[in-house]
Formats: sequence, structure tokens, C-alpha cells
Amino acid sequence: MLLAQLPSEGAYKGLYSLLALAGLVLIAVGKGQSDFVMIWEPRFELRSISHVIMIPVFILIVAGNIPLSNLRKNLRNPMMLGTCLWGLAHLWSNGDLASILLFGSFTLWSGFKFVAMGLRQGSIQGRASVLWDGIALIAGLVLYGTIAIFHGQLFGVGLSFV
Repeated sequence: MLLAQLPSEGAYKGLYSLLALAGLVLIAVGKGQSDFVMIWEPRFELRSISHVIMIPVFILIVAGNIPLSNLRKNLRNPMMLGTCLWGLAHLWSNGDLASILLFGSFTLWSGFKFVAMGLRQGSIQGRASVLWDGIALIAGLVLYGTIAIFHGQLFGVGLSFV
């Protein structure tokens, strides 16, 4: 087992995280290199709906990665819900085949995982802190703003807020 061969559990988690990040980079590169096949054309005027959906996405993703907040306690898996909403927001704005396959896969996977984990897990024990909810809110909004501003440089597709 790989865990036994590494110096610590932290080293294993770090290696796993690097491999997962490499996988995500390869997915993004593959999508960027795929042929553009338009399946449906989203209405440009309605793309702002995606921007609105993305605001809670970042808050939920942050809430899933910090100590126990009310969001995490009540939703159990806020990061899975955030990933599902992220996929839906991107499906709303992108009608090409590669985007439908990529974002549709993430949406289906995270939606099923969110429901399955919610059914399997009992209630989360512990005292939730409103402080962590505030941190999730502020950090999520900052992350949203940063990604929205630099979306073109990061992902090759600039966002229009008009």
C-alpha cells in the first residue's frame, strides 16, 4: 500500500492532491484541444444567470473545506452541491459538445454523490460556528470576484458582465 511507503499521511494527501490537480489540468487541456461542435446556442442575454448561480458555488465550496459551519452541518456536503451548481451554470452558458460532456459529467457525478452521501451519512455531530459561515461567505465572494475578473486569463474565455 502506498500510504505505508510514504513518510506520513500528509505526504500521501499531498501526492494525491497533486495527481488530482494534474488530472484536472489534463481535462481542461483536452477540452481546449477538442473540436468545436455546436449542439445548441445559449442566448447571450441570459448568460448573466450563470454569474448569479456561481456566487453560491464559491461560498459552498469554501464551506466544504473549512471547520464546521452551519452550512456544512446542515448540507453535509456543500462542496458536492457547489460542484453540481457549477456544472449547471456552465451548461447554461456553453452549448458545444465538449462543454456538454465535461460540465454534464461533473454535474451528474456531483449530483448523485451529493444525494448518496446525504443518504448514507448521519447528522454531523459538533457545534457549528457562525464565524465559519461568515468566513465561507467572505472568502467565497472574494474567490468569485477573483475568478470572474481573471476568467479569461485562467481559462481562455473572458466573461461579460454587461
